[in-house]
Amino acid sequence: MSAENTSIDHLLTENRRFAPSAEFAADAVAGAELYEKAETDREGFWADQSRELLHWSTPFTQVLDWSNPPFAKWFADGALNVAYNCLDRHVEAGNGDRVALLWEGEPGDERRLTYAELTDEVKRLANVLADLGVGQGDRVAIYLPMIPEAVASMLAVARLGAVHSVVFGGFSADSLRARIDDAGAKLVITADGGWRKGKVSPLKPAVDQALAARNGLGEQETVEHVLVVKRGENEVDWFEGRDLWYHDVVPQASAEHEAQAFEAENPLFILYTSGTTGKPKGILHTSGGYLTQAAFTHRNVFDLHPETDVYWCTADIGWITGHSYVVYGPLANGATQVLYEGTPDHPEPGRWWDVIQKYGVTIFYTAPTAIRGFMKQGRQIPQARDLSSLRVLGSVGEPINPEAWVWYREVIGAGKTPVVDTWWQTETGAIMVSALPGVTETKPGSAQVPLPGISIDVVTDDGRPVGNDAGGLLVITEPWPSMLRGIWGDPERFKETYWDKFADQGYYFAGDGARLDEDGDIWLLGRVDDVMNVSGHRLSTAEIESALVAHEATAEAAVVGASDETTGQAVVAFVCIKENYLRAHSTEGLVDQLRLWVGEQIGAIARPRDVYIVSELPKTRSGKIMRRLLRDVAEGREVGDTQTLADTMVMSVISDQVAKK
Repeated sequence: MSAENTSIDHLLTENRRFAPSAEFAADAVAGAELYEKAETDREGFWADQSRELLHWSTPFTQVLDWSNPPFAKWFADGALNVAYNCLDRHVEAGNGDRVALLWEGEPGDERRLTYAELTDEVKRLANVLADLGVGQGDRVAIYLPMIPEAVASMLAVARLGAVHSVVFGGFSADSLRARIDDAGAKLVITADGGWRKGKVSPLKPAVDQALAARNGLGEQETVEHVLVVKRGENEVDWFEGRDLWYHDVVPQASAEHEAQAFEAENPLFILYTSGTTGKPKGILHTSGGYLTQAAFTHRNVFDLHPETDVYWCTADIGWITGHSYVVYGPLANGATQVLYEGTPDHPEPGRWWDVIQKYGVTIFYTAPTAIRGFMKQGRQIPQARDLSSLRVLGSVGEPINPEAWVWYREVIGAGKTPVVDTWWQTETGAIMVSALPGVTETKPGSAQVPLPGISIDVVTDDGRPVGNDAGGLLVITEPWPSMLRGIWGDPERFKETYWDKFADQGYYFAGDGARLDEDGDIWLLGRVDDVMNVSGHRLSTAEIESALVAHEATAEAAVVGASDETTGQAVVAFVCIKENYLRAHSTEGLVDQLRLWVGEQIGAIARPRDVYIVSELPKTRSGKIMRRLLRDVAEGREVGDTQTLADTMVMSVISDQVAKK
């Protein structure tokens, strides 16, 4: 298959199959009986999984309360402590000397933390946070690089029954402020900086900016303290009475801290994800159901054998994959895992393969974006390393094209390692669709089937199942344990965003299109709304458009996601310039200015790949911008039907302007 011929229509003709080896299947954690048990009694299945995988201080008697849909309660009369489940119980079971984190800093420094050592750190940090007034229900913002303190911070907050809101370190001060304000955070945990691509990326300065009076906002009012980890050694401003060095207070704190049990529906975290209105949505997850499904999926999808496996998920903790498959799932299962601070190509393109060789990684979970990047670099780079320890490979973030899937299996997995392509979302909390290694005959490019206990369908706009060999909208038809419990502070937006479209059927609408092949296996088609998926990160067109219009030169902007071989989707912007700006300025260099501007306002991940300066945008008579037509231009396709436009000649002008660039 050529690189050019990778449209979804072509992908769906994929006919290669890879059956699990008899040797792998014989020792696999999961078996086909899981599907049978879940099919027979779905709620009973989840109850059994939760009792087996977690420690309940107060056992639950009720599994699912769906009396007030779409607001679910799972295991509501039970009580547990999430951090105890991830740490203390492993120590008490005699596994305190097992390594929890194999941390590799980008400059090459390293740390190994056992379960006993990580438990000690979390207890001390929990005491510090409690002394600073953090208790059950309080919100704590975490803005850290990929260092052990990031994991400890999440667990310490959870230990107190408080709620963490982790913000990706690549987000700007304005984005951080919006999230701190929305959550009403009481405390921020950050670092002076973190290493990225050979230099320190400052973090504390962004926190200072976020909390200060700027951009029409007054000083931030809810944050009382900022706890700062010294990592980058970069100079930072200091605010006495507010700022505290982590190394001054945590090691000196008491290591005695008894984990209190909290009800299963106690909020665990808020994680902000882009919304079509431009205002980020604070996705709320609670404790018992979320931890149940995170642990179950981590154990079964990755065929985890905690006594022998070394697991590595490359996601940042600022995203849901980092929450579920770097922190909660692996640690609940007592896994040993790698935590890496930097980028895959520093100081050279083979850095990730060096890490796998160094630590003997057996399970590797990464994004198709990274896999496609490695394909561009050439197979000689990974083949120069010893990757023979790998036995399971995972993919997450966006649909993976078959050639990348096969390359991953053949080059990284030596032609024998199972590949599990996983579909899920910030909102679902844990994996929903995936092959099970040792059970599933896999198809390159297909996410395949819902996991045991998960009910999914592909339907028409009016909610009718499309059946096999047809496409439509991906919906979840029954409640699941790790489902979001709402949008923070906005229950109406929660219902409107996820449930109103199929209110009559009671379906959750994921926002993704999908197709069922002739066998009934699922192929993801990507987003159907105006939220883009760039390198596995969801970005709102409205949010980027808002940033562009905030620039002094911009009158109007329309942003679309265009297919990109490396990132899955890329940001492409069409911008109209103010006439008075044109009269006073040249447009030379303006495109680069606008790209950098978006990066400063939102974060580098949102920086447009292309910015086209155009004289007008395509609009309907009612003023709606026809992004579908702009997407055609951005992807080099023939422009679709323009009859609904107020001026049908606009697209010809835009196409000519783009062609001249």
